[in-house]
Amino acid sequence: MIRLTKQADYGIVLMSQLALTGQTAAAELALQTHLPPAMVSKILKMLARAGLLVSHRGVHGGYELARPAAEISVAHVIFALEGPIALTQCSEHSDNECSYEAFCRVRENWQRIDRAVRGALEGVTIEDMARPDFLGGRTAASTLIPLGSGT
Repeated sequence: MIRLTKQADYGIVLMSQLALTGQTAAAELALQTHLPPAMVSKILKMLARAGLLVSHRGVHGGYELARPAAEISVAHVIFALEGPIALTQCSEHSDNECSYEAFCRVRENWQRIDRAVRGALEGVTIEDMARPDFLGGRTAASTLIPLGSGT
């Protein structure tokens, strides 16, 4: 099963909440999202270091998006929290060579799949994620088809 880490998932939840509420303190975000306060603080700091959030100190301080939610993709958040998006080690853009690379028949296809996944994540913004009914302009009920249903 391919799955996002909790950190990436929570980061997207927090960014979506900030898109709705504007500047909010970390403790308040934890309450609003029902996420663990320590994890919320850690993620917010990472997103601020990555330039996706701006932090304000003081009594009326908190965090806010560094740019409009429509300009921040889900891929930006995942990259900020987890690094490059790659489904397999050989499709990462790194200097690590795989000992099977010379014989591998599927590497190029994995890279193609990675580009498709990255493209899909880049095509969904935090503004989209903040809307509960968003699925590319379709309603959720009309687009869900169980895997293996034959349709």
